[in-house]
Amino acid sequence: MPSNYGLSEVDGKSKQNAFASSSSTPSTEVNSDEHPQPAGKFDDPAWNPALSTPSGVHPLLVDELLPSDNYVDGIYWADLPAGQRTRWAFNQANTESLRELKHVGKMFKKDPLSPINAYFSRYVVGGFGLFTEGSTLFSIGNLTPLFAVAWPQCWSTHQTCDIRWVHSIEYLEIAGIIVGQVLVGFEGDWVGRKFGLVQDALIMFLGLVMLTASWGTTLEGWVICYAWCLFIYGIGVGGEYPMTSTSSLEAKTGVSAEIMSDDRLHRGRNVALAFLMQGWGTLFNQVILIVLLIVFNGGRGNPPYSVKATQWTFRLQFGIVAFMTLWLAYHRYYHGNYVADRKLRADKKKKSVTGYDIKSLKLAFSHFGGRMIGTAGGWFLADVLFYGSKLFQSSFIKVLIPGGGTVMTGWLYNLINIGVSMVGYYIAALTMDHKLWGRKRMQCFGFFMLFLLFAIAGFDYEKLLTPSHIHGFQAIYYLSSFFTQFGPNSTTFLLAAEVYPTSIRSTCHGLSAAAGKFGAMLPAILYAYIDTKTKFLVVTWFALAGLLLTVVFIPDTTGLDLREQERYWQFVRAGKAEEYHGIAVHKRHLSLWETAILKRHLAYDPIKDRAAKLEELSEAYARELQAKLNELPGDEIIEEDGLSPEVSQYFKELEDRKRSLFKEKDIYSAEDIRESENREEFTP
Repeated sequence: MPSNYGLSEVDGKSKQNAFASSSSTPSTEVNSDEHPQPAGKFDDPAWNPALSTPSGVHPLLVDELLPSDNYVDGIYWADLPAGQRTRWAFNQANTESLRELKHVGKMFKKDPLSPINAYFSRYVVGGFGLFTEGSTLFSIGNLTPLFAVAWPQCWSTHQTCDIRWVHSIEYLEIAGIIVGQVLVGFEGDWVGRKFGLVQDALIMFLGLVMLTASWGTTLEGWVICYAWCLFIYGIGVGGEYPMTSTSSLEAKTGVSAEIMSDDRLHRGRNVALAFLMQGWGTLFNQVILIVLLIVFNGGRGNPPYSVKATQWTFRLQFGIVAFMTLWLAYHRYYHGNYVADRKLRADKKKKSVTGYDIKSLKLAFSHFGGRMIGTAGGWFLADVLFYGSKLFQSSFIKVLIPGGGTVMTGWLYNLINIGVSMVGYYIAALTMDHKLWGRKRMQCFGFFMLFLLFAIAGFDYEKLLTPSHIHGFQAIYYLSSFFTQFGPNSTTFLLAAEVYPTSIRSTCHGLSAAAGKFGAMLPAILYAYIDTKTKFLVVTWFALAGLLLTVVFIPDTTGLDLREQERYWQFVRAGKAEEYHGIAVHKRHLSLWETAILKRHLAYDPIKDRAAKLEELSEAYARELQAKLNELPGDEIIEEDGLSPEVSQYFKELEDRKRSLFKEKDIYSAEDIRESENREEFTP
């Protein structure tokens, strides 16, 4: 069977010269727009792909080689002049937004609930693990002031409870998360995404049951039990990070033009809308706590708070989330759509890998070492900012309330803060795919704004605490919550998965997330020994460090096709990185480290890359035909490993025309053709 359909040698010319649409060849003339216009013996526009469109690509190959959401007349959008590039990017964003609004309008007209159903089925269910995690994880900071009022001898004066065990609650929770992130991240790439997702839900359910039933013969015994229950629960929480990110990233994989366009235009939004379910979980928890405390405290939100009311409030809120988590485990096991697992199997099949892809992991640390520093270091610094306020928000809110306040007052202020955060989550999700903004710029901007806000709060702390300026302090606190979400908290979750190849994506995300939790542990330890003003001053410099780290080590992968990144990785894994010339090494999609120090952008050459792509597609077509011949009943068909119908049709028509032309010109006899097929090549 021919192994190079459409790219075979004819009349002594190379296979790329004869059939590749845009290779640089002796018989090719390049016009002023640098688009190759081939000339030669076979100049029939219907047969020669280079003569079929102004961009020099056959119509059946346009969506594969020059998709309209990334190319303008055959030129990659990032190669356009600055003014034209800006106008095109804004026009594309506006056009796509209008198209989506019209689509939603049609859905609503057909069925008013269908847009809501579509949102829930894709984003709410996809991020429901983070919803339950957010509801439980951040309840710990909310419950602390209530416990301090109900059991002051344990949580405030530490007369009956060892202060080290009280503080260990935060440490063990974070330690459990770190274990889960590393362990499940590894499992997700080794065993599969489904295994990791179902396992996470079951572990979280077990942890919630333990938290609901936690007890002790003494108050200190209960605190110890409570801390270890959080450690168990934390393992499940940790696994949610790499599993939810990779599953959302790979939720719609395939070879159709629509799916590939969705990946390029909305990949960031798809992940961010699943991630922001963590924010909805936090909001849900705060509302539930307020309602339960009022109900069990005799209809009053104000103190005194009885031990009985406290017991019912914290146990019942854990129990409610436990039932939700049990449903999640059921849904993931019986109704989950694990296209991500099929993609992982397809990727391993291409590399002839069984089990864990250790070679790719080693290469990730060497070839993408800078990216590892960027994603892990950036998440570490972001979590110093995020968890430094979340886990200890009670102490921040006390400053916002002159004269102090009740537990309920603090919860109500926190409710406002969560609402502000939700706005940041959604704006981040809706803007991070804009080609002129993207994830990297959003992360840089977020770190910069946090640097300014915390610097103002720290250096002008005493003045801001005066009655005439206290609202300014409130504004700074809420704005910091907004820019944490419209910035590093949303982007680190996406980038830690997006910039790595499929076979080790979950592992690298887990390692980066684990580094983040070490950042969360730092304020948990440090804040116990410094006052509030110093907290702001310390956090300020972490924000500046995050900005610098992002500028140097984070690449901007906005709009870059995941399949193109996988293609680049195939060259890297084969030890031929220098032979790759595609857009994955375009300066736009590399970090400052990769361009200024490693000079990887110098390999970019769109002419060579298009010719190489055509040859790869030709070889893939031959493999696809051979696979169909060898296919056995029951074999799994993995779409991600195949070609789009348009590409397959192109090579089929090209092969038919080649046979017809050979027959007309008597180049080969029938016996010659059959003999050449047996040799798996056509020879002139």
